[in-house]
Amino acid sequence: MNEGTKPLVVEAARALSWRDWLLSETPTSRRQTAWAEFYRGWRRFAANHLALGGLIVVLLLVLLSLAAPLIAPYNPYAQDLGDRLAAPSAAHWFGTDGLGRDVLSRLLYGGRITLGMVLAVVALVAPFGLLVGCVAGYLGGFADRILMRLTDIFLAFPRLILALAFVAALKPGIESAVIAIALTSWPPYARLARADALTVRNADFIAAIRLTGAGNGRIILRHIVPLALSSVIVRVSLDMAGIILTAAGLGFLGMGAQPPAAEWGTMIATSRDYILQQWWVPTAPGIAIFAAALAFNLLGDGLRDVLDPKAR
Repeated sequence: MNEGTKPLVVEAARALSWRDWLLSETPTSRRQTAWAEFYRGWRRFAANHLALGGLIVVLLLVLLSLAAPLIAPYNPYAQDLGDRLAAPSAAHWFGTDGLGRDVLSRLLYGGRITLGMVLAVVALVAPFGLLVGCVAGYLGGFADRILMRLTDIFLAFPRLILALAFVAALKPGIESAVIAIALTSWPPYARLARADALTVRNADFIAAIRLTGAGNGRIILRHIVPLALSSVIVRVSLDMAGIILTAAGLGFLGMGAQPPAAEWGTMIATSRDYILQQWWVPTAPGIAIFAAALAFNLLGDGLRDVLDPKAR
């Protein structure tokens, strides 16, 4: 063996040893067990090419939105009435809107608002719904009846209609839209977490933990919540598409982000008069909403196959 091939052999042996360590049937530590489970889950996820494609599209949209100040060719709010409704060209890849603003620049900046609203909603509703469901499922009795009847009240109304009512009670804007969507999105997570809590509340390991003197709060936070977390993560990934459509719908109806904000739903609303003649103006944000919703649906399907034991 010559000197040039030795580093390649060493790297191959090292990679093989790491793979053997991850796939070992007899892990020697909790860290090895956790990494092995993650590696096996990633292999199952990567085998689903549609889910992997969804992940790539989601990451691409997030990166483009975060890098908007660096890659946007124009100021998204700069108006040029002499170049209004220009067709796609080398100067303006996606054309310009009714005020001469570059559609591509507004699309990139709009992703920061639309995806930011989605992340804010998820950060609010997922922990709240998870906690409400786990408390109701574990405690049962009066607490369960009260919390679930409250959940049923929110589930009785269509999400968009209820969100519109909340925004109308507050005032149109991004903050009001986030609060309204959050208030209407948490019940499914509570229902899902409650179902998981009910399946384990009488399990032997919960009884053993209770015998050690652990209180209800510790049992719920340290043992019930982690068991219900995977189901909620799957539901969140599948609901992201619905949240995007609701946020865009509020913007389209004038209840979300307000002009001149570069939000995808608002961009469609302000350009709907040009849909037949200058089709490129509303088409670009429409395609962005479609791509984001489809990508999150594909990603959610892949995560369900990985995290849901019943789907394995």
